[in-house]
Amino acid sequence: MLTVHGELKIQRAYYYCGRCKQSFIPYDDVLGLVDEISPGLMPLVCLAGTLLPFADAAEDVLKRFSGVRVSASTVLRCTEGAGERLRAQQKEGRMVEPTQPESKWTAPRNEGQPRAYVGLDAFSVPMQGAKATKAEHRMLYTALLYTPDKEHTRYLVDFELEALAEQVRSQARSLGIAQVSDLLAVTDGGNGLEEALQRNLADNLTTILDWYHAAEHVCDFAKVWHVRDETTRHDWQEEAKGILYEQGGEALLTHLRAIELPPRTSADVHEELRKLIGYFENNRHRTDYPTYRRNGWDIGSGPTEAGCKIIGERLKGSGMRWVEDGAATVAALRALYVSGGKVWDGFWSQPHRVPA
Repeated sequence: MLTVHGELKIQRAYYYCGRCKQSFIPYDDVLGLVDEISPGLMPLVCLAGTLLPFADAAEDVLKRFSGVRVSASTVLRCTEGAGERLRAQQKEGRMVEPTQPESKWTAPRNEGQPRAYVGLDAFSVPMQGAKATKAEHRMLYTALLYTPDKEHTRYLVDFELEALAEQVRSQARSLGIAQVSDLLAVTDGGNGLEEALQRNLADNLTTILDWYHAAEHVCDFAKVWHVRDETTRHDWQEEAKGILYEQGGEALLTHLRAIELPPRTSADVHEELRKLIGYFENNRHRTDYPTYRRNGWDIGSGPTEAGCKIIGERLKGSGMRWVEDGAATVAALRALYVSGGKVWDGFWSQPHRVPA
């Protein structure tokens, strides 16, 4: 062991097997080194790879703020390796515990108020095919559990919807939320989202259709129906949105069914009206907005959409394309980081190496 210019230099024995062509530095296992990165430095390397493209993390941030010189490929391997470990842990139902308790998850609530909201949505990730060719985008599902005051949030991601919904259940348990009545889900009308939550949490999970998505469907029909008359379009959609907001989905359905389209109305308008009625028929059980507002419940999925945006920023940079495993591991670490510093630190403080 040598000290040079204030830096600690450690000499380790290096072995090379001529038969299997493998090299070994046994003392690295004792020190906990991975790619010659120490356990103390590893969280910083992975954080840089979680926040920025690997090259920027290696060539700018790490060198600038720590004086450490590593390659982009080292940052990639370390980040994906940590992400793989995190994903394996989450799939086993072992959620990361924060370094300090977050008591608001189980703090007393007023009668009828949820302990936490559940959000679920998805965003597209640019994928890479064989020989670095472009492939079709894939949807990465994002789930949130957050306290009503929005002070604490847990983010989870997965390409498989059922796997993600199972993790939501495990996460709720780890937060001390044992009763499904303590949860309230707010999602848009995306196919399968509500059903996945109900299968993995409880079939009586209370769900709310995001108000803004519901109102957007009303506006989309108005654009088709009154395509040439902006004033009439505005007046009709505001009336319909007012009915939905003040009286709920059942009242809006009655309003829509009473519409008598003029004889020469195009087939497109008839079809759009049919689809709008079908949309609210399928979602009537979660559009009782007057009751939700009286209860003081959220009716918008803004936190979930914001979560998709924050996590998606790392995966949708200019020119980026991903293989599935790479995107999943980096997104998992990104979701962990935006869940809060106490949760990020909790992951790195837990034991994860077999003692030498």
